[in-house]
Amino acid sequence: MTDLLYSEEEEALRSAVRDLLTDHCDAAGVIARTESDAPHDRSLWKALADGMGLAGLLVPEAQGGHGASHREVAVVLEELGRAVAPVPYLTSAVVATEALLACEADDLLADLASARRIGALAVALNVAPGGAFKTVRSEDGTLYGELTGIADAAAADVLLVPAGDGGLYAVDADAVTITPQVSLDLTRPLATVTLDGASGRRIGEAEPAVRRALRAGAGLLASEQFGLAEWSLTETVRYLKERKQFNRPVGGFQALKHRLAQLWLEIVNLRAAARNAADALATGEDADVAVAVAQAYAAQVAVHAAEEAVQLHGGIGMTWEHPAHLYLKRSKADSIAYGTAGAHREAVAELVGLQAP
Repeated sequence: MTDLLYSEEEEALRSAVRDLLTDHCDAAGVIARTESDAPHDRSLWKALADGMGLAGLLVPEAQGGHGASHREVAVVLEELGRAVAPVPYLTSAVVATEALLACEADDLLADLASARRIGALAVALNVAPGGAFKTVRSEDGTLYGELTGIADAAAADVLLVPAGDGGLYAVDADAVTITPQVSLDLTRPLATVTLDGASGRRIGEAEPAVRRALRAGAGLLASEQFGLAEWSLTETVRYLKERKQFNRPVGGFQALKHRLAQLWLEIVNLRAAARNAADALATGEDADVAVAVAQAYAAQVAVHAAEEAVQLHGGIGMTWEHPAHLYLKRSKADSIAYGTAGAHREAVAELVGLQAP
């Protein structure tokens, strides 16, 4: 029987990450950043990745990392979700790193683990694990083509690009054209990557690397979604205890108590599913099923929690200055990231042999 409770080390890690985010990632700052030309918080990324060494958690010590597991990464992502932190952690320290772990690219792994460089897998954010992904044309290591919906490409120093010849190529971001796309979630911006004769280094086979990377991305995204949902509930409860109507706290009204109790139940279930997915990725046991189950459930809970936060904050929840909209946009964007809930439900059915009626 697996123990899904948080260990002392995981709780200590959570405390350290939360303290850092409390000091360096306030909501007003995140909102101001979304309105600027630089949505990514480079100084926060440096503090997390370089100062605390969190970029190398999944990388073995022999390859320049910390040799931790997906469970520790999940705790970090819960906290980053709670703060809607505009850093490329999921895309670089998880997805790009997992792709490199499937290849022979120790130099790049060490660069990403030490945060000397930021990586991005050049696969659209909406592609599910095992789903079809777009490739570029390769002519003797020179790449041509256009890829859209690439998350955090604007922050990347190196792009991992799948090509039509079956290879995965490492391409310097300087060698490609990165054009920002209009995206709902401004804290995890999308971009179009255009390769027009960019030179790339073949580092491995694209299919297994992309599949592994997207599975880890989907599984650990559930922990981010849990963090988003937990913040939404906690802040809403706090607000409803303070807000008065008819000379009594709004939170005392039974109809609102029922809504919050229902939400609490959903979030507790989400935490269980997210922890199970992280543990399965760490141990390698039934990881495909655990990830698909978590993602089949996570999106609706995170979106529901954010919607309730906006609505139950009343008029203030609708304002740009209040951070509730950041959580709603991130949870909506996450609901199609690494596959929709419907795609994951189909995957669960296939994996456990449930035939459609």
